[in-house]
Amino acid sequence: MQLYLIITLKIMLEYYILFFMKYIDIPNLPDGDVSLAVVDMRIEPEIAASLEQNGIKLIKTCYYPGMYEAVACHPDIMLHHLGGKRIIYAPGTSQHLVDFLLSYGFTPMSGKTYLSPKYPLNISYNVARVGKFAFHNLKYTDPVLREELDKQAVEFVHVNQGYTKCSVSIVDKNSIITSDKGIAKIAEKKGVEVLLIDADKNIQLKGLDYGFIGGASGLIGKNKWAVAGNFEMLESAYKIYDFLNKRNIEIVSLSKGKVEDIGSIIPLKIW
Repeated sequence: MQLYLIITLKIMLEYYILFFMKYIDIPNLPDGDVSLAVVDMRIEPEIAASLEQNGIKLIKTCYYPGMYEAVACHPDIMLHHLGGKRIIYAPGTSQHLVDFLLSYGFTPMSGKTYLSPKYPLNISYNVARVGKFAFHNLKYTDPVLREELDKQAVEFVHVNQGYTKCSVSIVDKNSIITSDKGIAKIAEKKGVEVLLIDADKNIQLKGLDYGFIGGASGLIGKNKWAVAGNFEMLESAYKIYDFLNKRNIEIVSLSKGKVEDIGSIIPLKIW
């Protein structure tokens, strides 16, 4: 009887939590404290614990079949949040992950483009949505994703970099951090405020020389920018601190260790 009550209370608590979570309307830009995010299933326990201590429930990805190890579980490779309940996923994405999204009230939609490990056949969903803009190498954007963004009157901006979301850390609807000079130049022409940093070899990406700032970070609150590791270990820490401080944005280090490219922290719901 006691076990039954515990299980019942746990289920009721889950429903209570789900009821009070609100969907994030503009992708990557939470208008409150994040309550749900999708992350790479392989993130370090300390990073996962830090996110959970910040009140964030985690949906963890699964391996995408045939993808190379470094990015095989990266959410920004296989998923793209359109805002609200809608998420596009690459066909071939684990049904387990899709079912998890469904259980949290989302409406997952399959794109048309199957992913392959060789660039540029793995970038179709790696679009950097920054407010009203969608930055990407438009030669390779999945057609379903492009159609859905077009319905929202999002402005497409072509850049040569295909790993666009990996390369861009969204700060607010009009500010980004990137180490890609091409993205920086084009974004500035669109009126976006850009902090251009050097490529940072202190951002780890297993199997590769280094990772990207976009893949190593994400907003976990309206004014909270989180990094997957110890912020102070970044080569451009001072520049980033100054850029974020001017925008009254708090920096959250999610571990004491080196910064890791985990395929972005993608916020989905807020409290």
